[in-house]
Amino acid sequence: MAVTVNIYYTGVNGNARKFAEEMVSSGIADDIRDEEGNIRYEYFFPMEDKETVLLIDSWQDQHSLDIHHATPMMEKITQLREKYDLHMRVERYTLDESGIPESDKNFIKE
Repeated sequence: MAVTVNIYYTGVNGNARKFAEEMVSSGIADDIRDEEGNIRYEYFFPMEDKETVLLIDSWQDQHSLDIHHATPMMEKITQLREKYDLHMRVERYTLDESGIPESDKNFIKE
């Protein structure tokens, strides 16, 4: 079952955005995207909160996520979080295998 983790990184003085930019420019984000089992690894910037960055991180299953967490790459990520003094709020979701209900499809333009 697919697992998606939304991580909200919050800092001061633009540090959350600097963190995301360094994750991308250093190649760490691409390395994570290349890991077996990764479905999505993408940063977003909330319009109402300039000091927060949202990471949407999706994996095929918990096993894939556990393997990712055991990689040496996690130490690099931890060091960058500390460098930018970021705090985190985490939301975790699993895929609803039943799909989008018919009642919701009226509101979706594909």
